Amino acid sequence: MSRGGKRGKGKRPDPAREAFLQGAAAAAAHPVLSAIEVRYCAEDCTHVEPGGMAVVDSGGTVHVDASRRAEPAEWTWAVAHCVLHLGFGHVPAAAGEREQPDPALVAARCTAVARFQATLGGTGTPPGHVPLAFPGSDEESLAARWRRDGVPEGYTRCGTGGPGPDHRLVPWQGFRTPPDWQRAFAHGLTRTMAVAMERAGGRPQGPDGRLRDRRPWERALDWFISSYPLLGGIAAGMELVADADLARAHGIAIAAVDASAGEIYINPFAPHTDEEWRFILAHEMLHAALRHGDRRGPRDPYLFNVAADYVINGWLREMGVGDMPNGALHDPRLAGLSAEEVYDRIATDMRRARRLSTLRGKGAGDVLGEPLPRPPKDYVDLDEFYRRGLARGMELHDRGERGLLPAGLVEEIRALAHPPPPWDVRLARWFDEFVPRPQAVRSYARPSRRQASTPDIPRAGRYFPPEEVARCTFGVVLDTSGSMDARLLGKALGAIASYAAARDVPAARVVFCDAAPYDAGYLAPAEIAGRVRVRGRGGTVLQPGIDLLHRADDFPRTAPLLVITDGRCDTLRVRREHAYLLPRGGRLPFRAAGPVFEVH
Repeated sequence: MSRGGKRGKGKRPDPAREAFLQGAAAAAAHPVLSAIEVRYCAEDCTHVEPGGMAVVDSGGTVHVDASRRAEPAEWTWAVAHCVLHLGFGHVPAAAGEREQPDPALVAARCTAVARFQATLGGTGTPPGHVPLAFPGSDEESLAARWRRDGVPEGYTRCGTGGPGPDHRLVPWQGFRTPPDWQRAFAHGLTRTMAVAMERAGGRPQGPDGRLRDRRPWERALDWFISSYPLLGGIAAGMELVADADLARAHGIAIAAVDASAGEIYINPFAPHTDEEWRFILAHEMLHAALRHGDRRGPRDPYLFNVAADYVINGWLREMGVGDMPNGALHDPRLAGLSAEEVYDRIATDMRRARRLSTLRGKGAGDVLGEPLPRPPKDYVDLDEFYRRGLARGMELHDRGERGLLPAGLVEEIRALAHPPPPWDVRLARWFDEFVPRPQAVRSYARPSRRQASTPDIPRAGRYFPPEEVARCTFGVVLDTSGSMDARLLGKALGAIASYAAARDVPAARVVFCDAAPYDAGYLAPAEIAGRVRVRGRGGTVLQPGIDLLHRADDFPRTAPLLVITDGRCDTLRVRREHAYLLPRGGRLPFRAAGPVFEVH
């Protein structure tokens, strides 16, 4: 090419257009504005009146006068202003003829959008014609006032349309459903606020300052909180512990849960999709919320865990919560059964059941009996938390018409919402039913104490005949071996004393037993605790103490017996009304014929 030749054949860059492109790119990168997709019309646009910058229509098109000279920051503000008109619902997309807003309403809307831009940040610099102060009233109030009094001079051109309006309504021409600009804007605003809160809360950030992508199990937990009300309350109170060393040390293949700590332990190397993690977390949350660890009672812990897995997995598949991972326990033939019923079925083939795998792994239950080693933290009333979380979640699920729930799950949630009476209340009812209250009689042979004030009026006195007092008693056979827990004795004897005193029972027949029976005779209920001595002489044999009361001539044949033991005793045969007081989780070595109260 000669020295005097042309340097290039392309068009020279247009500074005005370059400024617009930079400003539009900055607006599109804004985390809130990016939620609303818009198109630009910048070629020979006739929608913008002279002196204006941009106009947006209800079809999502921003018409731009790209020949106007402005700074990129001003273009960012203009584009953001138009997009916010869509987000604020000023120009909703709809088919059919549209009625354009009047000038007072246009000015009020532009004022509201400009005021919001001043607080949002990252939306560029307003042009010089935009006022720096804005009235605090809402759009409708401003429009009504300005229709009556006229639009103030400073706010007639508060938007980007110049002398004309910067937003207008057009019929929706597309074949698809008209978009909901307000909904998209709300999602973008919510997402931005969530990111800000997570950054303020210390969520890990990368070298570039961006927040680290959330792990699939974290995204699954967030989904329950935001989109699945049945378990949202439970998910909000659970803590995920994704520690590879902890998982490896305790043999956690995928996940496990401890209800007493409110923690779900995750193996971070388990390769599962987001949908599978939803299933896994829902599985563990239902284990905790339905208190499967406490419900198993004397059953084999692992087999009851397997039975509960079958029930929970069947429910989750029926509800369509996530995708069930490969290897999870499921059998359609067990549909509609409770965990206890499934346990009775699988317990008939112990060798096969031992080879089944939970989410923790083969031969290990994913419902942990105690928390894994972790730093201490404050706890709440977990029974109340799980019960209220499920009950409230089911109410929100039904109100939002989120789909039908399995009948078995509904029954268990309702049972949790109305828990059984505590052991001491049930014991009081047992006393009311089987221990009679002394009935006073009146006799003129015993004058009433009130007769002294009115000696001319004879009144019958009230008293308890000896035979009536002797009838109203009960027997206590008390295990005093070394295996007995002192706290069990204290709670049980305190409850017995208070109930007996409330029912005017003068005395109870007490027999202490460890290796041999010791008849303490009749004691006032308040004195029983003072006579107790844990002797610690080996195994407990309670049947001789029960036989002693059966043969006693001074013990009524209709009086009931209350046996207090830890369950480490011989097989008992009681031939009268009776009940047992055991510590929580205690188990008798025989099938009890009377009620069993677990002292908590």
